[in-house]
Amino acid sequence: MTNTDKDLKRGKVLLAEPFMLDRDFKRSAVVLCEHNKEGSLGFILNRPLAISVDGLVKDFPEFEAEVYSGGPVDHRTLHYLHNLGDMLDDSVKIARGVYWGGDFEKLKVLISTELVKPKNIRFFLGYSGWSAGQLEEEMRLGSWMLADLFANYVFKTEPDDLWQQVMHNKGDKYTVLAQIPELNGWN
Repeated sequence: MTNTDKDLKRGKVLLAEPFMLDRDFKRSAVVLCEHNKEGSLGFILNRPLAISVDGLVKDFPEFEAEVYSGGPVDHRTLHYLHNLGDMLDDSVKIARGVYWGGDFEKLKVLISTELVKPKNIRFFLGYSGWSAGQLEEEMRLGSWMLADLFANYVFKTEPDDLWQQVMHNKGDKYTVLAQIPELNGWN
């Protein structure tokens, strides 16, 4: 079954089609956190930046959690996905075991008291955003494929393996697409 733009909703993973050349989204897996008539917002799950959040945010407790590029929009903003659920006030459920945002000051306290470990959270600089109708149009053009979001994709799967793993888990023809080697340049 082929996904259509009617399937776009919170808790889905957008998989870049295998031959996408856009450097921001090439072989990316983007968790869709918001989709409505005003537009869409998500975070790239497989673009680590090799910096830790405690080295990035002033007055942040010592915490060796790597920060990821959430996308090409507004790199001055910090976002996070976690599996803390109701433990973190004001967070939004994205999928089973995956929550977005929440009370940042309380998060710092939970980290300071070691109730939150790096395996419980993923931080993002910036985000991926689409204006009204833009993501639907990109879906119609075949730029993206949809998959269900599982907490393991966010918290346990290695970023270098994520795109291929999610594609493989879709089954059928997607298993074949997952095996297509990445083209790093044209001859």
